[in-house]
Amino acid sequence: MQLAYALGLILSALSFVPGAYAAARNYPNRPIRFILPFAPGGGTDVVARLFAERVAQDLGQQVVIDNRPSAGGIVGTQMGVRAEPDGYTLVMGLPVTITVAPALFKKLPYDPLKDLAPVGLAGMSAYVLSVHPSVPAKSVGELISLAKAKPGQLRYAAGTVGAGNHLAAELFKSMTRTDLLYVPYKGGGPALIGVFSAEAQVIFGSMLTTVGHARSGKLRALGVTSLTRATALPDVPTIAEAGVPGYEVPVWFAIFVPRKTPAAIVSLLNAEIQKLASDPRAKASLAKQGFEARPSTPQELTKMMQAETAKWARVVKESGAKVE
Repeated sequence: MQLAYALGLILSALSFVPGAYAAARNYPNRPIRFILPFAPGGGTDVVARLFAERVAQDLGQQVVIDNRPSAGGIVGTQMGVRAEPDGYTLVMGLPVTITVAPALFKKLPYDPLKDLAPVGLAGMSAYVLSVHPSVPAKSVGELISLAKAKPGQLRYAAGTVGAGNHLAAELFKSMTRTDLLYVPYKGGGPALIGVFSAEAQVIFGSMLTTVGHARSGKLRALGVTSLTRATALPDVPTIAEAGVPGYEVPVWFAIFVPRKTPAAIVSLLNAEIQKLASDPRAKASLAKQGFEARPSTPQELTKMMQAETAKWARVVKESGAKVE
């Protein structure tokens, strides 16, 4: 009843918008498609399936997960942009497809700020700056000193050009004025193996893949890329507090719909995210993946997108990274 009452207030406020009232009043009356621009089995799946369960429970309609991995997430995101703006197509957005892609790709087939309507953040995480145990550095500060003493000799492993962990390392290099050698791999998993085998000594790994290895001693975690410490690694400082003020590379999942989707529908979907974030079972499931439920309003997400887009444009320019 509370949900119905809240929706009624939203609809009343929007009743003057032609078509918006009718579209939202009967929403949803059929299954919703949720496009995930990445392969199944990752963190995007965890967040999407938790959201799908919440919508089915509250609104009585199934959310169908549609994994569309191709071109680093660009193809799936473009499918979301081109869908009808009726609330029946959602798309998961990550930094690489939303705030990094505009600077990285010369011919990006969409403009995230113009072609997508933010619904809200669903989960936040971070990368973990880690080193092989053979590296003598025991802190971020010691790693910086070592890198400056041996310019170009320390190698960092990362995914392909433009991958989140690649740009996290490039931002670190820029802000610390160090010279780390980039060793590219096909993905985060192979990059991690590269560090285990000592082909590289440094990595900005995902929280999910790093925590266990840090605890076992296979990696030494020095810092996290978020502005607050990670609950999964409470004793590991943020890189900002460890000597690089202002450094932040969040890993976030957000839900978007095509631009011109009725505002009432966006508000209703955002309410579902807010409820998901307060669900203890959902929070526990996210925590297992190294994510924290940290919902936002559409307006807050828009501001974050604008700030991150500007930041990554600078980083990409300085690193010289480009994808045709």
